[in-house]
Amino acid sequence: MGWVWERTKSIAWYTEIFFHYGSQYLKSKMTYRADFIINVFSDFFLQSMNLIFILVLFDHIPVLKGWSREEMMFIYGFFLIPFGFYSGFFNHLFDVPEKYVIQGELDRVLVRPMNSLFQVIVETMRLELVFGVFVGLAVMVYAAEKMNLTWSWWDIPLGMMLATGATFIYGGVYTLLASLGFWFEGRMGLMPLVYNISNYGRYPADIYKGVVRFILTWILPFAFTGFYPATVLMKREEYYYFGLLTPVVGLVFWAFSYFVWTQGIKRYRGTGS
Repeated sequence: MGWVWERTKSIAWYTEIFFHYGSQYLKSKMTYRADFIINVFSDFFLQSMNLIFILVLFDHIPVLKGWSREEMMFIYGFFLIPFGFYSGFFNHLFDVPEKYVIQGELDRVLVRPMNSLFQVIVETMRLELVFGVFVGLAVMVYAAEKMNLTWSWWDIPLGMMLATGATFIYGGVYTLLASLGFWFEGRMGLMPLVYNISNYGRYPADIYKGVVRFILTWILPFAFTGFYPATVLMKREEYYYFGLLTPVVGLVFWAFSYFVWTQGIKRYRGTGS
């Protein structure tokens, strides 16, 4: 019981710290409100362009390998939910190799009595980009109405669990890539490549060839950030086995990536200045 109590206090403390960071971040952004609003609308515009691409595509191809326009929209809508959390909290792990490792910013982080990865995440987060989550929810609701999907009470907690698992996949992938900065140089070129690959998760996995599908499922599991979990909510029973694995894949990938991060922290020796 003592261990549980200590863990509960630790979680509460980190939650409080997170909200302090978030509050300060929003205060600083509100100093330049126009920039903040422009960032929100630019992200909204980008996601709208991707949605328009799907709509234009289905004007010419009514069905894509058995998937209708509304189903594709639903998958894309779900994809935007973990993608929004990724954009807000994990996208700027890009900064770790250069800013925190090469420039030595991690020295400052490691002298504080807080988890190092937590500090890096809250220092680099961009809360305005989380707005994409609401765009995704709106697209899902619209597509669901067009498909006449029937909802049950458990679909909400199930959807939250699937979205959480998908977010852990994003966090795991980019934590792993950021951790490579403790070992290798020239790693920044890898992150944009993986970012481009992540966009494949917004489309059905079975439209890809076998090798690509295998990579998106088991190597860089971005098919679990959009397609597979969305099929569960669409009641596509033939994909239940994969879709329901989303939280498991997310936790396993996150745990592995965090382990690599801790090993990298042990390797870090600072700048020497």
